[in-house]
Amino acid sequence: MSEPTTGTPEPEPIRIPDEDLDDLASALARTIAEVRQHGVLLDRLGTDPFGDEEPNPSGTEPEDPASLFILAMGGADYAAELAALDAWVTHVLLPTYGREISSTRPWCSHWHEHQEAVARLHGRWLAWQQLTDTEAGLAGPATWHRDHLDHLDHTLLQLRAPDGPFGACDTSPARPNHRVLTTPDQLGIAV
Repeated sequence: MSEPTTGTPEPEPIRIPDEDLDDLASALARTIAEVRQHGVLLDRLGTDPFGDEEPNPSGTEPEDPASLFILAMGGADYAAELAALDAWVTHVLLPTYGREISSTRPWCSHWHEHQEAVARLHGRWLAWQQLTDTEAGLAGPATWHRDHLDHLDHTLLQLRAPDGPFGACDTSPARPNHRVLTTPDQLGIAV
């Protein structure tokens, strides 16, 4: 005779068909970006929208961020922004617009260590966030493609050019290579 079970039965595991995983990853990346955007908006609005907060004892106004551009950030803000950018590059940009890696179109799996790549991709991602947000309306994604895809193509051409920042990096998944090229200021050349 079996012993009676006590408590609640264990729930069945959730199973997602493989063909739905890309859609789920894309939806998750959009949700993460939207939540992050809401956090930025809330920070800009202030911590107390109802005016119940005590006055600032120092008498100075708190400073808004000087820029939402990643190169103006530092520390934890930079790390969080880079992680969110990485999710977009990994789950949206490369699968959709990345194309094949070759010696004439290299890609670096350590792209986030190339300052130029971070700067260029971040600009495209900021536009993506704004124009794929629900407030952009139904035409937002088409507007992004019309106004920013040419810039993205130019960005990718610059990054992936044989003499671009990835020129010394991966040309084949079988031969991974990563090298950040020396910049003029590191050589002591005035620009």
